[in-house]
Amino acid sequence: MQVQANYQQFIEVLQHALRAEQLVKVVLSKYHGPEAALQRLEMTPVQLKAQWQLKCVYHYQTNHITKNLLPEQALSLIAGLVQNDFRQANLQTSTQQCQLSLSKKGKFLLSCQTQHTQTVSVASHNRQKQRYVEQSQPFLKALGVTDQQGQIIPALSNKWKQLNKFVEILAAAVKESGLSQRQQLRVADFGSGKAYLTFAMHDYFTHTLGLTVQVTGVELRQPLVDLCNNTAQKLGLSGLDFEQGDVKHFKARGINIMVALHACDTATDHALHMGIRTGAEIIMCSPCCHKEIRPQVRLPDVLAPMLQHGIHLGQEAEMLTDSLRALLLEAHGYQTKVFEFISLEHTSKNKMILATKRQNPEDNSAVLAKIAALKQFYGVEQHCLEQLLAASANTASC
Repeated sequence: MQVQANYQQFIEVLQHALRAEQLVKVVLSKYHGPEAALQRLEMTPVQLKAQWQLKCVYHYQTNHITKNLLPEQALSLIAGLVQNDFRQANLQTSTQQCQLSLSKKGKFLLSCQTQHTQTVSVASHNRQKQRYVEQSQPFLKALGVTDQQGQIIPALSNKWKQLNKFVEILAAAVKESGLSQRQQLRVADFGSGKAYLTFAMHDYFTHTLGLTVQVTGVELRQPLVDLCNNTAQKLGLSGLDFEQGDVKHFKARGINIMVALHACDTATDHALHMGIRTGAEIIMCSPCCHKEIRPQVRLPDVLAPMLQHGIHLGQEAEMLTDSLRALLLEAHGYQTKVFEFISLEHTSKNKMILATKRQNPEDNSAVLAKIAALKQFYGVEQHCLEQLLAASANTASC
């Protein structure tokens, strides 16, 4: 039967291209299957861990999903989809182009043309391989970030991007501070939650840098503490543990790197104070829920028309709060940056305060003058971090 012969010929051309590693691209289009949002499927060769595979990109109306398949898997998938779900398939190899289409009468039509020999361009996953968190690491599967095949769970793709971006920033700070030359490090992660980041930091220091490290995740919720400790034990990860508590009561023990992501309101101030007090070389905070300063702000006459709008006042108070924090860190011997560490499309809590300890602390009188001027301008009477730093470590509270 000619209809079946056309389909079979197409599959044979595809099979030969896959076996000879001469495939350039396969595109399946005109979808009529059960997934309403799926538009097309595109496959291109990719070199992954020294193995020739197919990168399959499912194009949906609002997002893309990528999977990597072995040639045999790709052949089986395409053969089934062409028969059932897509009305058109375009195949390009190093020597020819073929188009298989399904007519309204249900007949397969095939058109092939030879072309000048084309060099097959194989994409490399070196860029992915250079990620600071390797997708194949067992802790990602244990925490539910990847599936049994090692692919990122779509619902956690944003978390995956955040992890990599955070560790990228951490890696740069570690290199700049000279901590990568240390024999042993202590890291504390306050508000560790399910500990995606805590595990990722431990993996970076031990797997990538080959350092001896003690990473401690501090979390208020005991069930999460137990879950993370059990996970670390099952994976046989030494130098990683979790404790129940919070930043206000945790006893610092010579921390080199202090991390606190999404610490609410003045919890960020306690975390920063903890880092300064213990002499941490690197302090990383992602603040949120800025509540302390906003009620104190007195509107300067020139700004009153602008800040009468609640959203503007909230943004101004947030900017003032984190500016004072950055200046206070500078006044205590740190070089400080405040920046957006990941796009808003991935998380709304995207601000980072990064402080690295200076080798030679400078005179802080000019910085203290800037702090006083800002407080006077906005009418701020108290700031938690400033109070904590002014008080003794054992009695500070706010």
